[in-house]
Amino acid sequence: MNVLIVEDDKLLAEGLKSALERASYKVTNAGDGLVADQQLRAYEFDLVVLDLGLPDMDGLEVLRALRQRKQAVPVLVLTARDGMDQQIESLDAGADDYMEKPFDLRELQARVRALLRRGTAEIREKIELGPLHLDLFQRTATLSGKLLELPVREFEVLETLVVQSPRVIGKARLNQRLALHSEDIGPNAVEVYIHRLRRRLDLSGVFIRTVRGVGYSIENLQ
Repeated sequence: MNVLIVEDDKLLAEGLKSALERASYKVTNAGDGLVADQQLRAYEFDLVVLDLGLPDMDGLEVLRALRQRKQAVPVLVLTARDGMDQQIESLDAGADDYMEKPFDLRELQARVRALLRRGTAEIREKIELGPLHLDLFQRTATLSGKLLELPVREFEVLETLVVQSPRVIGKARLNQRLALHSEDIGPNAVEVYIHRLRRRLDLSGVFIRTVRGVGYSIENLQ
């Protein structure tokens, strides 16, 4: 499980990172809001632990931007700000849980486990995008009822795009998914797989769009 910790207090951030790594999570730290926003645009995380009082970009701004991009990753908000209004504002912005500092590390770990269980339970096994149907459990794709014979990496690219449709997915994130199967990928691997998928989807109404300098998105135009 990949966890992003967004916290500008370096001592606290390192303490949280160490505690979660001991629990076998893969942890990435971001020390300000802009870095966190860039990480969330580029990479895939299973959980975000987000402080509100951040330099450069406030935690609430990071959270709102995340939800505007339709990213459903669970978010646990941490803040030194007390009061019900702050909690309500965070939850309304899209937070899944909320803790005030100082907090008990054991309680935070328990909330992390609960959010990750909830997120896993909500993963859809089957997704439809017009005539394109993906079975995420069987790892198969059909187009207008016909099975697409997709290599593993090609399916990974297609799955990543469809699950997040119509959100734009960065090339770095697609490369990350491809690297799960092998680190030996060429610099133009994403472009190659996108080209192949476009040929397979031609005339179906399902279109992969290039957003120059950003990445790719997929949508049903019919």
